[in-house]
Amino acid sequence: MNSMANISVLVVGVVCLSLVIALIKVLHKYWWKPLRIQRLMSRQGINGPPYRFIHGNNKETIKMKQEALRNPMPTLSHDILPRVQPQIWSRIKLYGKNYLSWTGSRAMLVITEPELIKELLKSSERAFPKRTSRERKKEDDFVLKILGDGLVTSEGEKWAKKRKLANHAFHGETLKSMTPAVIASVETMLESWKLFEGKEIEVFGEFRLLTSEVISRIAFGSSYLDGEKIFDMLMKLSVITNRNMFKARFLVISKFWKSADQIEADKLEKEIHNCVIKIVKKREEKVANGDANSFGTDFLGLLLNAYHDTDKKNRISQQDLVDECKTFYFAGQETCWNIWQQQKKRTESITMK
Repeated sequence: MNSMANISVLVVGVVCLSLVIALIKVLHKYWWKPLRIQRLMSRQGINGPPYRFIHGNNKETIKMKQEALRNPMPTLSHDILPRVQPQIWSRIKLYGKNYLSWTGSRAMLVITEPELIKELLKSSERAFPKRTSRERKKEDDFVLKILGDGLVTSEGEKWAKKRKLANHAFHGETLKSMTPAVIASVETMLESWKLFEGKEIEVFGEFRLLTSEVISRIAFGSSYLDGEKIFDMLMKLSVITNRNMFKARFLVISKFWKSADQIEADKLEKEIHNCVIKIVKKREEKVANGDANSFGTDFLGLLLNAYHDTDKKNRISQQDLVDECKTFYFAGQETCWNIWQQQKKRTESITMK
């Protein structure tokens, strides 16, 4: 009986100790560390909105964005900051050109002084590295599902390898050779507009189709139909990412329980991966069947050459190949997404005369 009682006490003690350790870690990450950073920055003259437990400034930011998008812009103006980034606009007025804000428990130093930005970009490359895919994965970042470990998020040798491929594919002379394809796509779009003479056209949808077709054609040697599903899924992922950008998440909880958005994002990520692999397999089969002598000189062809390279130093993995395709598909889709975000909740149309 004594031994059973001792075991019970030991088990209870271990559980209580684990809970205490977990509580200490939570308080360290979500309370002590943010307040310490806030005090240190304040001593250096950098102020900002006060940190709120767990949420940081997320609730305030969401409220500001909702208020800014509630009504259409009264007049067309280049002064769009109060509408697209209302939280930055209002905080600059309150705390100055440089201030500290919080996305959850992560501190963000916002710098808007041009000279200081220039100085940081010139001489502080090592001091301010990118958030790597590994760090984003730890934080369960939705952006990682869109870009993967591509050119935008990678660093070091991997970044240099991918940058070299992108430079070669989109060099000035190479871009000149793409001009006829771009012109053909634009002419096709303008020709289709003639059918809507005197009617309204949804410009966002039209330009989204245009950028999708151009990227599919010049970077991947395929029609818009081949990449249509990828573009649509990237758009859905963008909406989910934007919706969750200012939401606080507990990583420990998310390992055991996922929200509907997280489940949907995981599903979309897998489907995008499979669609890219299909396009890749098509190109590989053409070469294998003798229908083509090489993988081609477009961006997909260069990626495939690197994927099949016999030199391990130059070779990229299948996941790297997929991530690069996702990055460049998203680049065109993101252009239209930004336009749409600026005009959200506002009907934009053009009347053909």
